[in-house]
Amino acid sequence: MIFRRRREPGVYLPWERKKGFVGALARTRIRQVLIAVAVVMTIVFLRRREEYAAKVRSTRASIATATRALFAYRADHTSECPRVWADVVAEGYARRVPLDAWGRPLRLVCPGRRDPQSFDVLSDGPDGLPYGLDRIE
Repeated sequence: MIFRRRREPGVYLPWERKKGFVGALARTRIRQVLIAVAVVMTIVFLRRREEYAAKVRSTRASIATATRALFAYRADHTSECPRVWADVVAEGYARRVPLDAWGRPLRLVCPGRRDPQSFDVLSDGPDGLPYGLDRIE
């Protein structure tokens, strides 16, 4: 009597599969596409972050310029704060109403919140909400 060994159905785990040319090629293409998508997403993220940082720097420069104009105005007006930016522009201390990088006028708070004898100049930030969490001072 000859005993034949039964062939059991093959159950392969993913790392035991036979690798054919077509399967390897497909896995390589998928890997390349995923890497390309990750690189593009990283570039977009870094670009947006840098654009935001550039706008913040620009806004801080506008705030510094506006602050100098307000100090000059107050020096000539016995330390009185202007009511609005138009007063500062009308008397020649600034060429125009100062804007932040998002195109909104800077906020003038007089008397200042921290120092009642001074003033605050701030931007409402990208969302434009007054005194929002992303304001720039």
